Amino acid sequence: MDTSRKYIALVTGATGGLGTAICKRLSEDGFHVVANYNNEAKAQIWKTKMEAEGYHFDMYQADVSDFDAVGNMIEKVEASIGQIDVLVNNAGITKDGQFRKMTKENWDAVIKTNLYSVFNCTRHVINQMMERNYGRIINISSVNGQRGQFGQANYSAAKAGMHGFTKTLAMEVARKGITVNTISPGYIATDMVMAVPQEIRDKIVAEIPMGRLGGTEEIAHLVSFLASKETSFITGANYAINGGQHVY
Repeated sequence: MDTSRKYIALVTGATGGLGTAICKRLSEDGFHVVANYNNEAKAQIWKTKMEAEGYHFDMYQADVSDFDAVGNMIEKVEASIGQIDVLVNNAGITKDGQFRKMTKENWDAVIKTNLYSVFNCTRHVINQMMERNYGRIINISSVNGQRGQFGQANYSAAKAGMHGFTKTLAMEVARKGITVNTISPGYIATDMVMAVPQEIRDKIVAEIPMGRLGGTEEIAHLVSFLASKETSFITGANYAINGGQHVY
C-alpha cells in the first residue's frame, strides 16, 4: 500500500443526509473524497452548498443499480484521481407498503438500488484492492434489516442481504488486507425522517431508549472509525447504532 498519497474514498448516495455527513467527516480525516450521485440538479445545489461550507469533493454521476454505469464511473475515477481505497455503500431508497399490496416495480426498485448497488460498486473495486493488499468496504444497512419493519419487506430484505454479503466477502478477502463491515443505523435525523409528521416521529422516539433520534454525524463517526488503517482486525462485523431500539 502506497502511504505517500492521500487515500481515496468513494461514497455512494453522497448528497443525502447520511452521505453528506460521511463525506464531510472523511474529508476532515484527510481522505480524497469522491461523491457519487444520481440526480444532476440536486447534485449541483449540493455541491454549491458544500463549497460554501469549505468542502470540495470530486463528483461523479452514476445510477448505482446499473452495473455498467458503475463500471464506467469507476474507470473515470481511477483515470482521473486514482484507485479507490475506501468504498462506502450508502445509496438507498424506500418504497414502503404492505407486502400484499406491493408492486413488482417497488420491489425491484428497492432491491436494485439498495442491494444490487453493493454488488455493482464492490465488484468494480475489489480486484484492485486485492492487488494492492488494502481496502475498506463499509456497507450502510439498517436496524430494519435486523429486526424487520411493517410495510418494508423490500427494504428489510435488501438491508439484511447487505450484511449476508458483508460476512461472506469479509472471509474471502481477509488475507488481502481488506476489511468488510456493516453499519446498521436506527432512526436518524435526516431530512427524510424530519419530514415525517411530528406525531409519527414522536411515536418513533418513544420506542428509542435513548429518547431521541440519532445524528448523521454519529453515523459518520463510526464510518470514520471503520475506514481507518487502525481497524485492520475488524471484519465481517455488523455495528448496530440505534439508541438501544434493537438489542440482541
